[in-house]
Amino acid sequence: MAIQLVGVVGAGQMGNGIAQVAAMKGLNVLMTDISEESIKRGMLTIENSLDRLIKKGALPADEKAKILARIKTSKDMAAQKDSDIVIEAATENVDLKLKIFKDLDQVCKKEALLCSNTSSISITKIAAATKRPEKVAGMHFMNPVPLMVLVELIRGMQTSDETFNQVKSLSETMGKTFVVAKDMPGFAVNRILCPMINEAIFALYEGVASVEDIDNAMKLGTNQPMGPLQLADFVGLDTLLAILNVLYDGLGDPKYRPCPLLIKYVEAGWYGRKSGKGFYNYEAKK
Repeated sequence: MAIQLVGVVGAGQMGNGIAQVAAMKGLNVLMTDISEESIKRGMLTIENSLDRLIKKGALPADEKAKILARIKTSKDMAAQKDSDIVIEAATENVDLKLKIFKDLDQVCKKEALLCSNTSSISITKIAAATKRPEKVAGMHFMNPVPLMVLVELIRGMQTSDETFNQVKSLSETMGKTFVVAKDMPGFAVNRILCPMINEAIFALYEGVASVEDIDNAMKLGTNQPMGPLQLADFVGLDTLLAILNVLYDGLGDPKYRPCPLLIKYVEAGWYGRKSGKGFYNYEAKK
């Protein structure tokens, strides 16, 4: 099956990034979300991203209108009925994802592939919510999608070779480099990354060093482009906590226990950059 129409569920930072990259590579895209406001915000994010690429000389100015014309939007999940593949990019919540996949299974054509951008949740479990588990796989894009080259591919127990090969091919069409990870909690990237960030939060919690000193130590001492606490703010502290809970519950190892300080920040509504406050204050920049 030739993939001509890519569906994206979710117009947030991951969803609109996936939609933008697919459209930039000549694919037609249908991006759906539950609210018109979310869709408008997502399309504005794409426009601003394209403008930045044009300003940098990375995209010809006359390409912007063509790219935007390839992206259609809808508030109705049923609009995905003609998509050849649908990539779910909703919040990292297992119950929400299971509902979305159950709904997609009912509205999408029988040959359509269904993928999740989940960063930690079992693809096997997600696939079991459908009647086409052999056509379900994981495509974990990195944030920000237009700039990050990697996509982590995960096959569930039921994923067919044909499905996985098509997903690999789509990744390459979108200009991504893929790695294949086993369907284990956190897969490869977050299995390694999130405990590292969590340990940085423990270091802050225990008074080892300040926010700025922890981040500068890791940037200057290990050549990381962004400190772990700043990265946590960009990922979203609520998302980070959700991933750590999946690791802790799924693997049963206390080394994945979320830091109490992280839990308190999330309880306070301090999610990082998206809420205006996390380990750093972003209110003045909003």
